[in-house]
This record gives sequence, C-alpha cells and structure tokens, in this order.
Amino acid sequence: MRSSSHVSGTTCRLHVSDEVRALAPGFGYLTVEAHGLTNGPSDEAGAALLDEATRRLAERLDGRAPQDDPHIAAWRAAYTAFGSKPSRTRNSAEALARRALADGGLPRINRLVDLYNALSVAHLVPVGGEDLDRIQGDMRLVRAVGDEPFVTAADGAGTVEHPDAGEVVWCDDEGVTCRRWNWRQGVRTRLNEDSVSALFLLERMAPMTLDELTAAGAELAGWLRQACPDARIEIGDVQAP
Repeated sequence: MRSSSHVSGTTCRLHVSDEVRALAPGFGYLTVEAHGLTNGPSDEAGAALLDEATRRLAERLDGRAPQDDPHIAAWRAAYTAFGSKPSRTRNSAEALARRALADGGLPRINRLVDLYNALSVAHLVPVGGEDLDRIQGDMRLVRAVGDEPFVTAADGAGTVEHPDAGEVVWCDDEGVTCRRWNWRQGVRTRLNEDSVSALFLLERMAPMTLDELTAAGAELAGWLRQACPDARIEIGDVQAP
C-alpha cells in the first residue's frame, strides 16, 4: 500500500513508496498549500524571522552541534540506510542549522524561501517549497532507478544530472524535484519571485512527535497569512506512513 496526502481543493497528491516506508518507518510529513501568494525580494520581516529562528535554534541546541540533536541524528541514520554519507550530503535542516550558527548566518533568498527556511531552523525540521504551477502531476517519494532527470545549475547554467540507483528522491511526472530526500532541490520547481502558488512540505523522523510537526505547520501557515493576507492557505493532515 502507498500512503498519500490530499487536502480538499489542492492540486497535487503526495505518495510514499513501500520501499521508502520500509527504509524509514519513523518518517512522517505534513503539507501546507498556498494560493494567491505575493513573493518578492527578501525584506525586513523575513530577516527578523530568520534571526529569531537562529536564536531559537541556539537555545534548543544549548551548545551542542546540530548533528547531536536526536531529530537530526534520526535523519542521518535514514540517509545512511539508503547509502548516502550524511556528513557529505546533509539533510536540509542540518545544513541550514550549520549555516545559521556560522559566521554570516542564514542566506536571504526571497520572501517565501526566507519564511520556510526560518521555520526549518526554528523547529530543526526539513522544509521544502515547491512552485505548484511547475509541478507535473503528483509527487512521489521513491527509491530512484538512476536514470531519472534532475535539472540543476552548475556555474550559472542549467544542467541535467541523475540520482544514484537506490537513492531516495522526490519526483513528479517530469523528473526528480529533490535529490537525496531533502538534500538538494531542483531548479525547475523551486520558488522564484514570480511564484504565486506553493506546496510546502515538512518532513519528520521519530523522535519528533506528530504534534510537534503539526505545530510547526501551523506556525508556517500563520507566517504565510501575515506575509500574504489575501492568500488561501490549507494545512494537510499529518501523514505517518
């Protein structure tokens, strides 16, 4: 059986393959879908959220390294299980946390990306944002065959890569949208300054509880409503395959 998530009125279903469920039984996710968004360059409100998220992260870690947090340790174990080296290709939450604590802090990308990056750091949970207008069909979390196309950028130019066989990837009908679970997002579906519809995906491993995941999703939805008062925001049910 496959697990799926669908919210009334949404345009994209998510499916988790049996192979991924067997690999990481502690996995779960929640979606926040938004329409009528207004994106644009980074602003002071987003910068304030990023700074506050960094403060919350430092308080949570209390001097520990991000990889010593139990939730990040669980993600590292999942990466190891499908053959990835977690110290070389870190999950997105760990990578952002390390940047937040380093000199220079978190990058400023655009209004929407800054919001979900702040949420990721504040809750130490991987969060991705996809442009719904660029997703082709449903999204699936699978173990790759190895020939799926992944559009990325190298030296400022677009290029096509392929995942390793057995690698866990998110994909749609056109190809891979995110490699190594939540390590690197493709350029085809990422949120740009002209994006108006988005699917935000929050991913959890036990020991993060489903209630904690729900709270993180609600906080992101609240930030989106503040940033884009006219947007329609829908929170999906927590899925724990």
